[in-house]
Amino acid sequence: MTPAARLAAAIDLLAAIEAAPRRPADAVATEFFRTRRFIGSGDRRAVGERVWRVLRAWRRLSWWLDVAASPRLMAAGSLLLEGWTLDGVGQAFSGGRFAPPILSGSEAAALRRLDGHTLDHPGMPDAVRLEVPDWILPALQARFGGALAAEMAALGAPAPLDLRVNLLKTTRDEARAALAAEGLEAADTPLSPWGLRIEGRRQVTAGAAFQAGLIEIQDEGSQLVAAMADARPGMRVCDYCAGAAGKTLALAMSMANRGQITACDVSHARLEAAIRRLRRAGVHNAERHLLESGDKWGKRHAGAFDRVLVDAPCTGTGTWRRNPDARLRLAEDDLRELLPKQAAILDAAARLVRIGGRLVYATCSVLPDENEAQVTDFLARQPGFALVPLPVAWPLGGAPPCAGEMLSLTPAQHGTDGFFAAVLERRA
Repeated sequence: MTPAARLAAAIDLLAAIEAAPRRPADAVATEFFRTRRFIGSGDRRAVGERVWRVLRAWRRLSWWLDVAASPRLMAAGSLLLEGWTLDGVGQAFSGGRFAPPILSGSEAAALRRLDGHTLDHPGMPDAVRLEVPDWILPALQARFGGALAAEMAALGAPAPLDLRVNLLKTTRDEARAALAAEGLEAADTPLSPWGLRIEGRRQVTAGAAFQAGLIEIQDEGSQLVAAMADARPGMRVCDYCAGAAGKTLALAMSMANRGQITACDVSHARLEAAIRRLRRAGVHNAERHLLESGDKWGKRHAGAFDRVLVDAPCTGTGTWRRNPDARLRLAEDDLRELLPKQAAILDAAARLVRIGGRLVYATCSVLPDENEAQVTDFLARQPGFALVPLPVAWPLGGAPPCAGEMLSLTPAQHGTDGFFAAVLERRA
């Protein structure tokens, strides 16, 4: 593809993302490229990188351009930020074959406001400068205080590719060597003993190491959340919000495939998608259960599990560096709807824990209302449970990666996505 054709494709993909506000951008991008197989892998990477750069700077670009944001104008503005001249941008929008249509007079005038400037400006409102919704800024300020700018910068930066080595099939050294044979340089993650990290956006799922089940794509923070369950061989474990079983795989590995795991979810499609992952990883101690209204499964299995992991549905604010579009889509009503849902899920999952067993509550959010506040409220409702302080609950040896009584990870401090986990033990 020519540079102009790549630009036109990026504009089309931005428009497709804008037209599907409730779908994640990566899902839209996957479908976009699947229906355009003529776009080669190098071109896909270039188009995707441009689109993600625009999404990471959407609010600031909109502020500079001072117009209703349009995909083509935002893409044009991103070119200026890369050092293009106004004339060069105009030539890229030539209207020729495969190129975007010519810029209108109003679009050219909007671009002149940005020409010669950097993206940031002291006159920007804080929420714009930090690329967050206006309504969420007070909660983020309360959470991070003086570290807010650094934390938001880290959440706005591209994330590396983190992998979890599947110890059921290989070792970390062997997996690293297998990736090297594919031309992929991986380094050990600093916190997870099973993690490997590859810088940048690289394709691994088509490679031999992934296809053989030696590795899984999983952020280091997510690996640590799974570790917090301290699931051991022979235990009965429930992954209560399993989705497509990413953490189920990690639990099975820590259990050495011995004992029993039940992966639960409300989505039949997600549980069906887990089948292939479980087979590829060589997991044979896991079963799946679909949670449905009126289901008696929870009553039949009350007090049956040594460990119950609740990776609760949440705002996903801790994953913004991977999903910059989520910042644009998140609404205050989303949080209001999630909070009672999280509490209800916690209460339902608590019934499954045996006396002496543990309930692990986790989110990929950095908001206190979804994290510490949920734990506090749960303990007030459920006096039979007690918080296991992080230094006691930490299962990996040495000191935990953060202070306090609950696990709280952020990109700026730990190099992971934003994750939270609390370990709650049933005492009565």
